[in-house]
Amino acid sequence: MVAHNFKSLLSVFVVLLLNINLCSYFSHASPDSANSSSHDLASPLKGLKLNGSFDFSNTSVVAYDFGNRFHFLPLAVLLPKTVSDISTTIKYVFDLANNSELTVTARGHGHSLQGQSQNNGGIVISMESLEEQKMYIQTGDLPYVDVSGGELWINILHETVKQGLTPKSWTDYLYLSVGGTLSNAGISGQAFRYGPQINNVYQLEVVTGKGDIVNCSEKENADLFYGVLGGLGQLGIITKARISLEPAPKLVKWIRVLYSNFKLFTKDQEQLISLNNTFDYIQGFVMTGLSSNFSRKNPLQAGPPSRSEGKILYCLEVAKYFNPEDTNTTNQFTENILSSLNYIPHTIFQTDVPYVDFLDRVHLSDLKLKEKDLANVTQPWLIVLVPKSSIQSFAKEVFGNILANTSYNPILIYPFNQSSWKHNTSMVTPAEDIIYLAAFLTSAPSSSSGPDGLDNILTINKRILDFCETAKLGVKQYLPFYETQGEWRAHFGDRWEVFAQRKSTFDPLSILAPGQRIFSRGPVMS
Repeated sequence: MVAHNFKSLLSVFVVLLLNINLCSYFSHASPDSANSSSHDLASPLKGLKLNGSFDFSNTSVVAYDFGNRFHFLPLAVLLPKTVSDISTTIKYVFDLANNSELTVTARGHGHSLQGQSQNNGGIVISMESLEEQKMYIQTGDLPYVDVSGGELWINILHETVKQGLTPKSWTDYLYLSVGGTLSNAGISGQAFRYGPQINNVYQLEVVTGKGDIVNCSEKENADLFYGVLGGLGQLGIITKARISLEPAPKLVKWIRVLYSNFKLFTKDQEQLISLNNTFDYIQGFVMTGLSSNFSRKNPLQAGPPSRSEGKILYCLEVAKYFNPEDTNTTNQFTENILSSLNYIPHTIFQTDVPYVDFLDRVHLSDLKLKEKDLANVTQPWLIVLVPKSSIQSFAKEVFGNILANTSYNPILIYPFNQSSWKHNTSMVTPAEDIIYLAAFLTSAPSSSSGPDGLDNILTINKRILDFCETAKLGVKQYLPFYETQGEWRAHFGDRWEVFAQRKSTFDPLSILAPGQRIFSRGPVMS
């Protein structure tokens, strides 16, 4: 995807690798905050005819998420074996109509940040329990892979490369579920070329908030198809996806260079994403704190080159995919294109690594840290999308003022263009063609004291958002978090009416995904 001394770009998502064990915490947690009427429904739920089952005892395992700031105990966890289990459960909840406030949340790998995959007193569906959809890979002129909504991207990578194929667009961390990333967007360093992951889906199977199992695509039930993509789980649960593939390379030339001038840094980034023949992966990050040592012996665990204390530097990270027989051509290509850039001389680092290792580099680099206990660490991440026209003003205030003299790291920042994106999905972005993703991915101890404490980090995040609002930069949150519908209306802007209408059509009683805090249980009011 750590925070106090800049360890490495590859440690951006270190805590994503950890299976935080909070069972002891939740064994002492009281369920009193859950809706008491929900507990009266336990017996009827046990009577539903399912291929899978409900778990009413071990609900604490889904009462946390990666963000580790919110902890809500559900009434029950559905462990579905088939899609019909999900449909049957939602139909049961829907048929209760106004006699219950029961709601349903789909949970993939639990990597939400603000409790979005939790459900206080409701039903959480463990999507990884689905057994019905086996991965199917279609080769030929239009290759694709059919996968379960609960499948992890790392498993898709390993299976498709066996056929010499690969999905086109990725996230930086691959231990995420298909349904989870498609419900948000799925953005990484390939987005400038292929768009986010929601751009590379041919069709979906969705269980709506009425319990209907619906196949949808651009030509069939298109309103549901586009609405679910980036729809934050509000319109339906993605149970199957057909994802487009392309030939998989065997090797990656992986390059990092440094800049001290933000304008030159962004100029080069924008130049690279505009070229027809360019790198296959383009990202960047900001170095505001003390850097770590730079290891050339183990590139998969290496951080960026060391820098002098007190000076902000910017690292451009790019990669070119190739096969062994194309080594000489690739070397010549990278030499030519790097010669046109304005990075600091002698700061270049490059190495060749296997394609699979590059995509899974975050996991490989920090696997050893799994043994550490980070149960008391929170992830108060803030990720925003900034229009190109505002990026210089954004950087001047945020990096030069708000984050001055802090150790707030890591910070990713890189551009992509939206010219070829699907624009009728539910994903909300700034209106301009070229936009920047700025991701503030720090971690903090759950205790709130000190400059690196949770309260201070949240205060910094608020200062960033308040500045963007006051300066009218046209910024939008990615993985957004709001607590009132008024804030959500402002987030969606003139797209709110379409989103609310889709909600009314496909989840009219607001049963799904209450953790997003967009709609209250009951008939949808636009």
